[in-house]
Amino acid sequence: MNAPLPRDRASARRLRLPALGRATLALGLASLVLTLASVAAGYASFDVIAAAGDLVAGRESLPALVLSELRIPRALLGGLVGFSLGLTGAAMQGFLRNPLADPGILGISSAAALGAVIVFYGGFAASLSLALPLGGIAGAALAALLLIGLAARGSGTLGLILAGVGLSSLAGALTALALNLSPNPYAALEIVFWLMGSLADRSMDHVLLCLPLMALGWALMLSTSAALDALALGEDTAASLGFNLVSVRMRLIAGAALAVGSGVAVSGAIGFVGLVVPHLVRPLVGARPGASLLPSGFAGAVLVLAADLGVRLLATRPELKLGVVTALVGAPFLIVLLLRNRGRA
Repeated sequence: MNAPLPRDRASARRLRLPALGRATLALGLASLVLTLASVAAGYASFDVIAAAGDLVAGRESLPALVLSELRIPRALLGGLVGFSLGLTGAAMQGFLRNPLADPGILGISSAAALGAVIVFYGGFAASLSLALPLGGIAGAALAALLLIGLAARGSGTLGLILAGVGLSSLAGALTALALNLSPNPYAALEIVFWLMGSLADRSMDHVLLCLPLMALGWALMLSTSAALDALALGEDTAASLGFNLVSVRMRLIAGAALAVGSGVAVSGAIGFVGLVVPHLVRPLVGARPGASLLPSGFAGAVLVLAADLGVRLLATRPELKLGVVTALVGAPFLIVLLLRNRGRA
């Protein structure tokens, strides 16, 4: 058989290699467009270009304040939280080799929510504006330390899953206990509303608090890309290829804790994003778990930003909680997806 011409090889390379790049670029551009749309959308209509001009020039006009204090932080947090959920969901599904895994499977999300609830219950949220996200980050950090300790002692994947289930159940029970014992019904109602998830009334302080933690978490999870591809063949095969599975587990746990824990701390619980997004991305990038990490992050940002736009454009007052909307959309979508793919590998 004749060897393919250089032009043929180049054509084959264009068909094979850019698929992942095209998907990542398209999703990245979509997330950028939705971020700009999120900045422009809101209850009150005003000239966004003029407001941006006032902001750059240092003029403290009302539109400039609305833009800098409300819309830009909300849009940035939507992209950051969505990216964290999508990336973590893809990493967990690849690591556990389970398509039903999500960012909360290790109990970190529930622990972060419990930390924030304790801040609510103790009354610290009224004394410090960032007490609530700091409490959530502290809860996620404690859960991560426990899981990292188990991973360092050689606990296998099943042991980590069981520990995560136990952590999630314990955190959920303690959260319910705090609601049950709350002496103030209004405080209990506020806790419930926060647990539903929302990006409303967030400031740049929240962005600056969570961004460094999220970026470190993303870097840790992305560093396991090759190991996740090897783990698709089994843990023994991955170990025989030279991957240190204890190190991989610790990086994934720490990355998930940093990314998801800080996300839950600033936005509350936003479900189904990390579960659904990898299923949408996987047909675009093939079966390699490592290849789906970055596109899943951008797809998660797209989904959260689109849902938050829908929340603000719907004619419902007060606005629906973001976590409620993602669950209402994500759960039926996942069921339809499973029904369409039944019988496939």
